[in-house]
Amino acid sequence: MSNIDYAHLHLHTDYSLLDGAIQIKPLAERVKELGMKACAMTDHGNMYGAVSFYKEMKAHDIRPVIGCEVYLAPGHRSDKSEVRKGGKPYNHMILLAKDREGYHNLVRLTSKAFREGFYRKPRIDRELLAQFSGGLIGLSACLSGVPQEHLKEGRLEEAARAAGEFEDILGKGNYFLEIQDHRLEDQIRINESLIQLSKKTGIPLVATNDAHYLFKEDFEAHDVMLCIGTGKTVGDPNRMRFGGPEWYVRSPEEMARIFAHIPDAVTRTVEVAEMCDLKLPLGENQLPVYPVPREFGDMGVDEYFEKVVRDGYEKRRETLWDRMLADGTLKHSYDEYQKRISTEIATIKQMGFPSYFLIVWDFIKFAKDRNIPVGPGRGSAAGSLIAYCLEITDVDPLQYDLLFERFLNPERVSMPDIDIDFCVNGRAEVINHVTQLYGRDSVCQIITFGTMASKAAIKDVGRALDMPYADVEKIAKLIPPPIRGRNVSIDQALETVAELKQAVESDPQVKKVIDIAKRLEGCARHSSVHAAGVVISPKPLEELIPVAVNNKQEFTTQFEMSDLEKTGMLKMDFLGLTTLTIIDQCCRTIKEMHGRRIDWAEVPQDDPKTYDLFAKGHTDAVFQFESQGMAEICRKLGPKSIEDLSALNALYRPGPLDGGMVDDFIDRYHGKKPVEYLTPEMEDILKNTYGILVYQEQIMQLAQKLGGYSLGEADLMRRAMGKKKREEMAVHEDKFISGCSRNKIPKKTAREIFRLMAQFADYGFNRCLTGDAEVVDADTGEMVAIRDIAAGRSDISRTYSFDGEQVFVNEIVEAFETGEKEVVEIETEDGLTIRCTLDHKFHTDEGYLPLGEIIERGLELSFSPEVAEYAASCVE
Repeated sequence: MSNIDYAHLHLHTDYSLLDGAIQIKPLAERVKELGMKACAMTDHGNMYGAVSFYKEMKAHDIRPVIGCEVYLAPGHRSDKSEVRKGGKPYNHMILLAKDREGYHNLVRLTSKAFREGFYRKPRIDRELLAQFSGGLIGLSACLSGVPQEHLKEGRLEEAARAAGEFEDILGKGNYFLEIQDHRLEDQIRINESLIQLSKKTGIPLVATNDAHYLFKEDFEAHDVMLCIGTGKTVGDPNRMRFGGPEWYVRSPEEMARIFAHIPDAVTRTVEVAEMCDLKLPLGENQLPVYPVPREFGDMGVDEYFEKVVRDGYEKRRETLWDRMLADGTLKHSYDEYQKRISTEIATIKQMGFPSYFLIVWDFIKFAKDRNIPVGPGRGSAAGSLIAYCLEITDVDPLQYDLLFERFLNPERVSMPDIDIDFCVNGRAEVINHVTQLYGRDSVCQIITFGTMASKAAIKDVGRALDMPYADVEKIAKLIPPPIRGRNVSIDQALETVAELKQAVESDPQVKKVIDIAKRLEGCARHSSVHAAGVVISPKPLEELIPVAVNNKQEFTTQFEMSDLEKTGMLKMDFLGLTTLTIIDQCCRTIKEMHGRRIDWAEVPQDDPKTYDLFAKGHTDAVFQFESQGMAEICRKLGPKSIEDLSALNALYRPGPLDGGMVDDFIDRYHGKKPVEYLTPEMEDILKNTYGILVYQEQIMQLAQKLGGYSLGEADLMRRAMGKKKREEMAVHEDKFISGCSRNKIPKKTAREIFRLMAQFADYGFNRCLTGDAEVVDADTGEMVAIRDIAAGRSDISRTYSFDGEQVFVNEIVEAFETGEKEVVEIETEDGLTIRCTLDHKFHTDEGYLPLGEIIERGLELSFSPEVAEYAASCVE
């Protein structure tokens, strides 16, 4: 802990794209380590990382200071003419938000900089600064600040006038002169002038370090980043460079030593930080109010919502349910439908979401009225009968036992999330309709950021170091392919790929590339537009969140999707689905060739010929069924209903596949294995999936029926299981077992059921060491069955698996066939379940011992939780 008071007020994260190399989480850890209690984020011209920075600093008990290093136009922001020779089209200035007013003004300024003042960079001007100065603190910035520009030319009076102008705009006590020392000749020369300027004007000094990288040792990596950003190589004599290794996150002691002659400039940084007491408005829903058509007079949104829902209900009844009732295929009575619709209406009103449903209903109706194909619905929204009545979805939740609480839980208020699929050719027209309805200033697409992943970082660094292309490609190809959709890091690859490790140890050039790439790995590299995300605001967006304009003149948010959701903004996923486009084209072709119009939404779901195609594996171009693996499973199962296809779609994921659940399901389906239940009460819920947990709704139904939960409580339990929240799961386990006891279910059985549900919630826990278990070949990335290793059919020597945090490497010493043995299932106290034989060895405080001996002697397993999650992937 430092005894010196200091706070960094001028700092660039990696959201100063390809200029800042500081990632937010390591920054918070370093600031905490150095004993500083506050830290600012001042990226170049943007607020991209503000939400992530705020939350990470708060998590580390550090005061977050949200700021921006803005670009200031020399004249009016609209003037984009070339400036005089030797002049600049902009200067720099630091703005920090003191409070909520300052935050919103900073949002407005950075937004208008993109939309009104962009010329090479997003620029504001003095007029905008004066208009939106409330709640802001200004610092004079670096050598590119306005006062410093004058001081470099020896113009002290002009510097004083400029500084005084900014103090007048921001208010006395809200403007400070920055003094920096990176051992640059110009800086050393004007620092005395800055001290003189401070005395002359009475404007206080603050010592900053314009940090662009975390540690001094990151200087070379940052220098390479500058080359990547400018398309230059390090050997180019005319390239941009910082000229020294001093732009890092210095400690308070270093800053105090450097500025020992003006100690107040150091300690004053903390005073400035303490002036900034921003409570970022997170979690406050910013939902637009749906504009009720004029012909409905004074009808409010809630009343209009119920009217539209009731009308949709009657339409479904007249066009579908009456017919199904007559032919005996309607599974539930109209009383049940009425009760469900009334419950959903009341819940949606209570939670304040009628406008949300009307907004979605409106743009889907717009699409269907114009014959733009819309998907039948995906995700939990299919559990809403209201969504079905509004034709947002085409899946009747009562027919398929889908739960409304899985979609919208009254016991956990959060914004609904409905993903909508549109024909690729019509998606833009739908977005344009929404834009016209709510206003161009209130609708825009969502930004996303590409990062320097392991392979990309190596390629970028190699190019910047002017390494031959073929050599760079050879190194990059040594990085293993992604594991379960997650990139393998450079460090993880060095642990697993012998050829890469050898190249690093034997070739200094390769070592340099890898060392620098490791330092840049994970940094944001570029921005682009999210493929589907659109945000709709109740007021002009720049009054709530910062927006930007990209180089294609596309209007986007400055916050990426996950950060945007934290602000409570309404975001919609308008997904362009090629499958819908293909189906639409097929329908059009049929009409042209045969004169017959086919409404694909009315195609029967019980057509035997269709299921015969699935049973033969003829699934080319069938959405989510077109892979070779899925086609093979279809051949094995021979599906005969939409429920069969739904189960296969749910099971065809890494966890169930690795755990043998798919084969188990198929064997039970064909009667090759008995269908068993831990207690008879489970049969009603699991009989359609042959005693196997397939859907999350089944967890909720079991909690309700066996444990006495409400469906809202059951959804909270499901979420706790899915996110592995141990403390919450322990509370739920006690509650579930108590509820089961009231239903005469033995405690031991109840505990088994709960653990079965917990396993299902995250199949990563469900690993086994039977012969069909697979491990990942660390050299090729391929999955290899243990029985093939034992039989010598694979030459795999090392394996690794991914648990969401780390990749663990296991050397395979020996694999051998032990014949058929009894398999037992054990569970650790942190919820890990492993199936293995009693001969399988685990680590204890007394070394590796067979499970049988561990149980007999009452010993405890001692491996770490991280290793535990993949203990069953180790092969002896």
